[in-house]
Amino acid sequence: MATLSQTENQIRPLYIDGYTDQLSYAPGEEIAFNVSTSAGQYSLEIARIGATREVVFNESGIPGQAQPIPINASSHGCGWEPTYQLKVPETWQSGYYEGILRASDGGGDTIYRNHRTAESSLFFIVRAAAPGTETPILLQLSTNTYNAYNNWGGFSLYGYHGQNTLQGNRVSFNRPTGGIFRNWELPFIVWAEQNGYTLDYAANSDLEFHPEILAHYKLVLSVGHDEYWSAPMRDNLEAYVANGGNAAFFSGNSVCWQVRSEDEGRALVCWKQSFNLDPIYKTDDYSTLSTLWSHHLVDRPENHLTGVGFLQGGYHLSHGQFMDGDGAYTAHRPEHWVFEGTDLKRDEKFGGQNTIVGYECDGCEFTIKDGLPVPTYKDGTPEGFTILATAPVRWHPDDCEWYERWEKGHTGAATMGIYTKGGTVFTAATTDWSHGLAGGDAIVERITHNVLKKLADLR
Repeated sequence: MATLSQTENQIRPLYIDGYTDQLSYAPGEEIAFNVSTSAGQYSLEIARIGATREVVFNESGIPGQAQPIPINASSHGCGWEPTYQLKVPETWQSGYYEGILRASDGGGDTIYRNHRTAESSLFFIVRAAAPGTETPILLQLSTNTYNAYNNWGGFSLYGYHGQNTLQGNRVSFNRPTGGIFRNWELPFIVWAEQNGYTLDYAANSDLEFHPEILAHYKLVLSVGHDEYWSAPMRDNLEAYVANGGNAAFFSGNSVCWQVRSEDEGRALVCWKQSFNLDPIYKTDDYSTLSTLWSHHLVDRPENHLTGVGFLQGGYHLSHGQFMDGDGAYTAHRPEHWVFEGTDLKRDEKFGGQNTIVGYECDGCEFTIKDGLPVPTYKDGTPEGFTILATAPVRWHPDDCEWYERWEKGHTGAATMGIYTKGGTVFTAATTDWSHGLAGGDAIVERITHNVLKKLADLR
């Protein structure tokens, strides 16, 4: 005879999770919400996330459906059927949108009749209906990095939080993900909107699959942790810059790993340190080998685009490196227009109060001439790159010594700088630049104003 404790064990859990069928949409396009829940029905709340959280949609009583999770969900997606569809209204402003999924029930049928709730979130991006008409600035969000770190289903592109500490080499967007939007990009967006800037939004992959939008903007932004780029993304942005477009990387560890898009942009492949297992390795063309962009086999260092790279950069106040560091940049050329209005002096530090030099940073190889750092240009940094500020950084040995050309014990420098080659490219060269904006650092704010206004041609 079954006991009450046995009956208790038969009460199923309450859960809800979901994702959308694309990363970004233009007004008028239809969003498919692929949701799995143990509840008979659920609700969906959608809000645009910026300086304020603006709820733009609510729907309840949506029929729920429990959908299975495949064993290879991490790499090939959940394959869930859409349970709700919504056409993006023409009135929705370009931006990052959060969907909150909520479900509830009354617990067990005969015991534990308590009210239970479950909640999860998803995100999508709304592109501008008419690109560039409301603003000359496009912010492309680091959605590839969101996916690379997402271990939903068991695996990501990292071993430290993978099932059995195993590292995946393919990750699907067709699964739930929270992303890292709030870590770096949101503080930048909040500051920008509070200071009167309007931004249009896109996903990383829109540079690959919707490159036509670039021509409508004067300035393209990368913010925070923009680590994973495909060859078409780079090709299209580099062509944009060559044709006179401007870019600003308020980010670090940027364009570090090459990925390949599969499933029409719904999956990413990156073999990273195990590049010799990538099927491309067996061919005669290593141009799309999914490893470091700076790897000698690929021979296309990110410096060509950003001016700096992670091989000459590293960690500061993270991964055990420079844990006693001050998180500050040292200014070298305060007369440059980037520093206009800051009153900085040569060799004066800034940004330390909010540790703007932090987590992961990029650099370039340089020598010292007349007391100032000057690029050697041996690592792919473009001719004419001007070093504006530096701070010491270093890789953790576990992250770098797999690379046969790594100089053991090498210490690099986060290298803020700028160059012009067609258009102008500025790099803050640190993931944590937006922390200075969130903290109200007057110098960080002024530099950001200078770059945005100059490169977007704002009066």
